Amino acid sequence: MLIFWKERLVFLSTPKAGSTSIETALESLAQVAIRRPPELKHMSAWSFSRHMAPLLEDAAGAPFTTVALMRDPIDWLGSWWRYRQRDDIRDLPRSTEGLSFETVAQSYLSSTPPPHIAVGSQAQFLGYKNGRAGVDQIFRYEEIDRFVHFFEDRLGCEIILPRLNVSPKAALVLEPGTEARLRAHLADDYALYNSLP
Repeated sequence: MLIFWKERLVFLSTPKAGSTSIETALESLAQVAIRRPPELKHMSAWSFSRHMAPLLEDAAGAPFTTVALMRDPIDWLGSWWRYRQRDDIRDLPRSTEGLSFETVAQSYLSSTPPPHIAVGSQAQFLGYKNGRAGVDQIFRYEEIDRFVHFFEDRLGCEIILPRLNVSPKAALVLEPGTEARLRAHLADDYALYNSLP
């Protein structure tokens, strides 16, 4: 999470949506940068509005605009699958090494997903409820140039994003029935994603 005091902006770091690259590029321009622990770095819209927003608004005397990125929901889930195949977590319960995306997607659909794919959803993170998000401005990860231009305009400088924390490449192969169930399960995510300009 990055807080830009003068501009009254807060970047909420959606997991697996470019947050490490963005924080690396923008940290020196922010007045507050929370990169550790992950629970604070990836503070959800709900947690921010409940805990941080009142503190910031009281200190600044004005509300802050929240900004975040959102990824295509199935691609987002695939990014988690690929990211958790890395060698350094091979022996941990959250590893997806040796599991196909089909297997991981079916696990995600269970009523209690196992540790390797208990990742919640972007709709939850972004505070999507009753057809509205809890974030003021959401950009599609796949159109990150629009996000960069927004920050360039607000911060008055050129921004170049490094490629960091990138998941390994792998095809997201799903059986048609699994994909249909996954899209239904992620209905709130797709409703929010498809509503983005």
